[in-house]
Amino acid sequence: MEIIIFIAVVAIFIFLNKDYNSQEFNHIKIDSKQDLQGKLEDHEAGLLIALMAKVAKADGQVCELEAELLKHTFTDISMVFNDHENIREQLKSIYAKEKETFENTIEICNKYYKLTKNSYEKRVKVMQYLLNLAFIDGDFSNTERMIIEDISDAIKIKRHDLDVMINEFMQYHESRKNNETLNIKKAYEILEVSEDIDDKELKKQYRKLVKQNHPDIVTGKGADEATIKQATIKLQEINEAYEVIKKQRGI
Repeated sequence: MEIIIFIAVVAIFIFLNKDYNSQEFNHIKIDSKQDLQGKLEDHEAGLLIALMAKVAKADGQVCELEAELLKHTFTDISMVFNDHENIREQLKSIYAKEKETFENTIEICNKYYKLTKNSYEKRVKVMQYLLNLAFIDGDFSNTERMIIEDISDAIKIKRHDLDVMINEFMQYHESRKNNETLNIKKAYEILEVSEDIDDKELKKQYRKLVKQNHPDIVTGKGADEATIKQATIKLQEINEAYEVIKKQRGI
């Protein structure tokens, strides 16, 4: 049985079925699920999670927004399978294992390329997803660049296409840095809370807004590309506002 894995970040769709129609997909509601055949580590789902682990840990840390993104990704992928709770735990285990070393990165890439060699567009979308992970904290370190380039080369992405993607992310984040630093009043407005909110409720509100503006969930509701892009930008603003407040509060 074929499998459809759905992940949307920066208007990204990963197609595992050439006849797939995104309008027919409803977030976490799948008409036809399947049993896992073989090892999850060798399945496209497991390989994708492994690549995510390499990129997410390339700079040695995982920010809170990145952790939220990963959590939703584990859930969305696992829901394709009948035994989704067990699959989700296996995906988390794969992530935990693969983030510890970069030595097998090319081996994982080769396995992934073998499964997707007839879909260049899919591999480009995967690179966009991985780049979003790399840039999600607003920085793109030398280590992250090296890992991204290694993965891109191994899954045979044209260097020009990769450079275009990297430049788009860099331009966006550079424009953010050039803007006036977000003031504390504006930060509270973005999180839709008053300045006297306690730390516990502040974090609760932050997580609520992250879920509301998560591109994956927005796309699952049938949003168009423009709406998904707006949600991604909003997510960055929410993260920046939360960081400003945390720094101001010393938490």
